[in-house]
Amino acid sequence: MMLGIDFGTSNSAAALVAPGGELMAIPLDAGKTSMPTALFFSNEDGHVAYGSAAMQAYLSGTDGRLMRSIKSLLGSSLMDEQTLVNGKLTSLFEVVVMFLQEIKARTEKHLGYSVSSAMLGRPVHFVDDDAARDQLAQDTLERAAIAAGFTEVQFQLEPIAAAFDFERRVKADTTVLVVDIGGGTSDFTVIQVGPGRYAATDRSRDLLATTGVHLGGTDFDRLLHLENAMPLLGLGHVGPSGRPMPSSMFFDLSTWHLIQQCYGRGRIAQAQDMRSDYKDRALHDRLMLVLEERLGHQLLATTEAAKIECSVSDQPVQLDLSTLGLAGAVGMTPQGMHDVLRSTLGQVVACAHECVRQAGVGLPQVVYLTGGSSALTPLQAAVQDAFAGAEVVVGDRFGSVAAGLAYGASALRASAALKPGSTGKRAKSLAVA
Repeated sequence: MMLGIDFGTSNSAAALVAPGGELMAIPLDAGKTSMPTALFFSNEDGHVAYGSAAMQAYLSGTDGRLMRSIKSLLGSSLMDEQTLVNGKLTSLFEVVVMFLQEIKARTEKHLGYSVSSAMLGRPVHFVDDDAARDQLAQDTLERAAIAAGFTEVQFQLEPIAAAFDFERRVKADTTVLVVDIGGGTSDFTVIQVGPGRYAATDRSRDLLATTGVHLGGTDFDRLLHLENAMPLLGLGHVGPSGRPMPSSMFFDLSTWHLIQQCYGRGRIAQAQDMRSDYKDRALHDRLMLVLEERLGHQLLATTEAAKIECSVSDQPVQLDLSTLGLAGAVGMTPQGMHDVLRSTLGQVVACAHECVRQAGVGLPQVVYLTGGSSALTPLQAAVQDAFAGAEVVVGDRFGSVAAGLAYGASALRASAALKPGSTGKRAKSLAVA
């Protein structure tokens, strides 16, 4: 059997199809079938925590290092850079390997037997407008999976995998636009699905178009954090010289995978030297508190939590800024969230429109929403407005891609398209056999 792995920017999931044909979603994280893509390296006892345990360890104040959104670094030179973790120089590539090893180990513990083959999802573009870096990202992920113990590694585009999951619930041939909004990317495909199609391996005639853009939930977090929290540390503050504060520090503190870099001695010294640029020294004091106490991830997590609560409740919410002594100081409103994200959501919708244009089908019959960030109310409203008249179906945000990867892998196995011993071979997309 081949394990479908959705290695996501914010969350990861795994599933496989059992010999009897039933889908098995793997309970990776305390019984849940998805887990945050996060690792925490404890300085206190050297323990490494994964998933929700990693987030809990960090937010509880345990001394250590949190690493999140590591997928965002695939295809960049940072992947091979070494960083000090628990007193040992470790590359970010090795961190990716560790996370994939943990997924493999938890899967095997649940199943009671080993799994050596994996079908991994990948976005339409790991890196926008750079084919070489995009290929490097996939090659790096393949190397990491092999280093994690998988002897056979295949790939499938994430929106196509989501379509394979959706296909299992349709009763007639349907043209569907899959809108997969993840933590780091937004991916789209227009594909024809139907109950008589999913057993086929060659789906090239069914696949009409794919597009993608490197925007997702972590970008939404960054924009909302810059708007709501970073002004409390000095973003936009005009100092005695009449010039606004340099913004690079605030942008890095608002980007999950760059926060850790702000804690280096050089960056802290740089921040200390900025004190004379502040007219309001209380803002600088808060900046130094965040850096010296390493509160960056915790602060960004408060914005993420407020985003989710505001979207779900459609009511104003307060950011929990008690660590800064500012409880109740900043609120987030549905309209304010919509205003901050309007331009970015416009880019996401434009990419979806381009996918439909390339497919040449006019209005799709169904728009299938999936991905961890697809529940965001402004995003759903933007998609519904853009494709008024199509039926909008909301899928399993965290499980549909992993399920579709498992279904696709099962179909590939059944057709004997994979020959035994194809160790490490990178497959073509199932849809373009």
